[in-house]
Amino acid sequence: MRCRSARICIFVLTVLLLSGCGSLRQAIQNRPCVLDPSQPYDTVHINPALHNITLHWKHPETDEPFKTINNLVEWLENSGYSIVAVTNGGIFEPGLVPTGLYVENGHELHPLNLDDGYGNFYLKPNGVFFVQDDLFGIEEASLFGAGKTDVDFAVQSGPLILQDNQIHPAFTPGSENCRLRSGIGVSPNGHAILAISNGAVNFNDFATWFRDTAGMADALYLDGAISTLYTREYPSTSREYYAGFLVVTRKNE
Repeated sequence: MRCRSARICIFVLTVLLLSGCGSLRQAIQNRPCVLDPSQPYDTVHINPALHNITLHWKHPETDEPFKTINNLVEWLENSGYSIVAVTNGGIFEPGLVPTGLYVENGHELHPLNLDDGYGNFYLKPNGVFFVQDDLFGIEEASLFGAGKTDVDFAVQSGPLILQDNQIHPAFTPGSENCRLRSGIGVSPNGHAILAISNGAVNFNDFATWFRDTAGMADALYLDGAISTLYTREYPSTSREYYAGFLVVTRKNE
């Protein structure tokens, strides 16, 4: 696409940014590769014996997307949830529709997407994070589609940054493709960790941190430049719109 004037270009770009197209928005938000040296990542450790992980896309009464973290937090509190953390869960399309598989409370609301395409989601292998009873797991998307039909929650995203302790083959050490990144990992003992970078990091360093520092065997990228993480200690003030959220709550409270 060629624009005939700077004013038209700015208008078109603004419309595209407001439409929710995550891949375009991330492409223009590359940043210097710098993390906060005192705390490079904000993290939430999730123990399946103590915590639940649930996914939320649409308000159960209106069937409209929650859109913002603040909208969802208000509903969660009114519904009696004991919130530990909330983050945007996965890459989405214009219209606030998940790009890939989305399962909520055992119901598939959007199908698995094994198509080829452009952007982080399509940097294969991509994967699926899922919850099945008290089990947390991450599996390569095409393998997940072969038999996992009875999960409680699932969200597909990409790329799959760690698979059985192996870093995604497309990642390059020293890459200058750096931006804010968020992801979820699962350890060999079945615990999970949410992480969001304090600053900009490339994929290879993000994957290395999940494996070597956080001790995760598998990890899945959730989203990039527009991501945010809400906790009680650090409530999010983000006004971004999202098509689904991953929520950590305490059990038996």
